[in-house]
Amino acid sequence: MLVCKSVSVTHGKKITAVKDISLEVKEGEIVALIGGNGAGKSTFLRTVSGIHRAQSGEIYFHGRRMDSLPPYKIAALGIAHVPEGRRIFSRLTVLENLELGFYLQKGNLEARLENIFSIFPVLKERLRQPGGTLSGGEQQMLAMGRSLMSAPRLLMLDEPSMGLSPILVERIFQTLKAINAQGTTLLLVEQNAQQSLSIAHRAYVLETGKIVLEGTGADLLENDLIRQAYLGI
Repeated sequence: MLVCKSVSVTHGKKITAVKDISLEVKEGEIVALIGGNGAGKSTFLRTVSGIHRAQSGEIYFHGRRMDSLPPYKIAALGIAHVPEGRRIFSRLTVLENLELGFYLQKGNLEARLENIFSIFPVLKERLRQPGGTLSGGEQQMLAMGRSLMSAPRLLMLDEPSMGLSPILVERIFQTLKAINAQGTTLLLVEQNAQQSLSIAHRAYVLETGKIVLEGTGADLLENDLIRQAYLGI
């Protein structure tokens, strides 16, 4: 589904945030991208979604090269990006936030809303509230729901568990598994290596902008280097 070949991204003239990354995401997978702060994870997702431009390399989605496309055309291909920090529209209601996620669609808005409410029932209860009045966990659900309103083929999530309580973190990851089971492919950026590797079919480990390890989620959970560096074992 997604193929990235030797992608490098530079901030300014000197800082290379992503260095020669090659990876792929197959249809129906959950692929995790783990690493510490500053590893280049968020920059990579922003490059795939067109917010940043790659200085070199190629990015393909279902065989179509897209690394020169603007973000709105990439979104129209069926890629949705849930950014770090949620970035909901705090003064708009929950309903208005969700409607904005539907702007590329031509189908039945009500049917799509009901599908989102089946995944996140609390959003239906908060429908007329401004997004900024929701709790942190509810805002994360709204950010995810807004992206799912576009019926994406690939959903990219940047640190969905950040700042949430352990109970909410568990709920978010169970929800991600359910979304994947419904047929949406996921590319997940996370510092929570334990949770992300436990649901991932495959994973890549980034350090200082480079991929240093890759494998199945189960294999990386048992890798001694991963256990020491990211799981505290």
